[in-house]
Amino acid sequence: MRKNIVAGNWKMNKTLQEGIALAKEIKASLSGKTPKCEVIVGTPFIHLASVCEELKDSVIAVAAENCADKPSGAYTGEVSAAMVASTGAKYCIIGHSERRTYYGETYEILRLKVRLALENGLRPIFCIGETKDERQAGRQNDVVQAQLEGSVFDLAADEFGKIVLAYEPVWAIGTGLTATSDQAQEMHAFIRSLITKKYGKELSEDTSILYGGSCNPSNAKELFAKPDVDGGLIGGASLKAGDFVAIIDSF
Repeated sequence: MRKNIVAGNWKMNKTLQEGIALAKEIKASLSGKTPKCEVIVGTPFIHLASVCEELKDSVIAVAAENCADKPSGAYTGEVSAAMVASTGAKYCIIGHSERRTYYGETYEILRLKVRLALENGLRPIFCIGETKDERQAGRQNDVVQAQLEGSVFDLAADEFGKIVLAYEPVWAIGTGLTATSDQAQEMHAFIRSLITKKYGKELSEDTSILYGGSCNPSNAKELFAKPDVDGGLIGGASLKAGDFVAIIDSF
């Protein structure tokens, strides 16, 4: 059975000290609880080692927000998948629309990142989703299918089984707009159908597909109630422990 997952994505927010304090607050809020989902916090690179140490004996796993598309070498400013794994992080967010849009990450670059993450024992949280113009043109299914085929559908079944997918309608990220629960379910079901065609029903049913796009405490329960929505990749609401824990409690 696939996992329900609530993953935070802090993006470029919080100083190191603020990030450690937030991790402590989330850990304290979940102390004594048994969440009905896996809980992950995704932090900036400079936070990773400290936050992993802070959360090592807790129910919370840690993700990097990115990794390099090269294994090592003279790439000033880059952080490799091996470096990420060495901190104790278990996950790596790859292909977020902000990386695709602002930093020109192509299908090929993302394919390399996914492979390096897997080779270093990290589970990719692979992001897919369409822009407002693409949805208005009725192209959302074609866009998402191309993103999957371009970067992860060349993986062997056992490799793909380690991937978590996150559907993020780009028009709903940080805009306050949210796909309706029916829109989210429709796309998640379509994504699962593509996995079924490529890898078979068993692997499709085992793949967690998260919703990302202004998911918050007020809409999480309705979104998570949909049969193909297995949790959320949470942006702004993951920066406040109370909001993040309220989303976790939606399960």
